[in-house]
Amino acid sequence: MDKKNDTNVVLEYMRYLKLERNYSPNTLDAYRRDIQKLTDYLEKEHKTVMDVQLQDLQNFTMTLYRIGIGPTSQCRILSGVRSFFRYLMLDGYRPDDPTELLESPQTGSRLPEVLSVEEIDMLEESVDLSKWEGHRNRAIIEVLFSCGLRVSELTGMRLSDLYVDEQYVRVKGKGSKERLVPISPRALHELELWFVDRNVMKIKPGEEDYVFLNRRGAHLTRTMILIMIKRQATEAGITKTISPHTLRHSFATALLEGGADLRIIQEMLGHESIGTTEIYTHVETSTLRREILEHHPRNRKSI
Repeated sequence: MDKKNDTNVVLEYMRYLKLERNYSPNTLDAYRRDIQKLTDYLEKEHKTVMDVQLQDLQNFTMTLYRIGIGPTSQCRILSGVRSFFRYLMLDGYRPDDPTELLESPQTGSRLPEVLSVEEIDMLEESVDLSKWEGHRNRAIIEVLFSCGLRVSELTGMRLSDLYVDEQYVRVKGKGSKERLVPISPRALHELELWFVDRNVMKIKPGEEDYVFLNRRGAHLTRTMILIMIKRQATEAGITKTISPHTLRHSFATALLEGGADLRIIQEMLGHESIGTTEIYTHVETSTLRREILEHHPRNRKSI
């Protein structure tokens, strides 16, 4: 198979991701870039995707290292490459999957930072309600924590997605996949307070259905929310390095500690793979270990 045919196979793969997996444009671009790195490497080695063996992929990984791509980025690229070769095997282009024994570099995986319920309360209480955006910001914090939303899901949240009587919100996640997530009475209360202020705003045409707006009447961006969360953490005296995603981690960890089933947490978060959700079992274990070290009588220092 020549380079032209390689290009055709990659195009077929991208079409599969778009039409059958329903991936978003951003996700498609990420997969395309990962595969491009591989095909560029293979072209220099005078090989095609049909020729690739495990040794070729190991050499490709070493090349990524030599050009300065870090372990985390290498893992992401190799994840895209694995997906590509699984597709080639399942669709009959290849009889085998050469990535089957391919190892990823060690990243020293860091557990995500989480906030306790008390720290979430501190974050909300630090909001200055005398400012016009005060109730909006409190509602943002509470919805992120109560529903475990990605920040992109929050910025895209619409009034027509809210089912107040049923206490659910419809969320459009990655790959345009929709899910229903319960929304707490506390979050609904904070939204009601924000809507009092929102109802007197001058809203830009086309933005009327967005839940969270800036002072110019347009929907918020992810950057705006990141800046707000970091500012509120400083105001609350929280020294952890946090972001909007920290509230999503905190949501999942609180559910797990409360006894929720991991599959339910997976559904609430919109994770495609249970493996992504399993990181929270490590968070819970690390929290448990810290509690034991701090409070078990065998670990207390003698006075």
